[in-house]
Amino acid sequence: MANQQQPLDALFHALSDPTRRAVLQRLGAGSASVKDLSGPFSMALPSFLKHLAVLEDSGLITTHKSGRTRTCNLNKAAFAPVDDWLSSQKAMWTARTDRLAAFVEAETASEED
Repeated sequence: MANQQQPLDALFHALSDPTRRAVLQRLGAGSASVKDLSGPFSMALPSFLKHLAVLEDSGLITTHKSGRTRTCNLNKAAFAPVDDWLSSQKAMWTARTDRLAAFVEAETASEED
């Protein structure tokens, strides 16, 4: 079980930071160079590169270098484990709240009798 959680843990770790989420949101519009991605952030380039490394290590982005320019791309398929986990959580909590609602309705109906 622990080995199955590691990729999911890495994905949630990558998603836990607002800078990394902003980078992912920007990459949703298309590929971008590291220079373009780092522009809106008031941090040194080495600090920004650490954020990109976390995203790349988690598989959420890929990078390639052409000459002196490193370009980043969003890997949409990497979000599947997060989507699967969230879907299963939603299904579980929906079922629980449905059972609770049914219980409350049954108790209310029995009190009215």
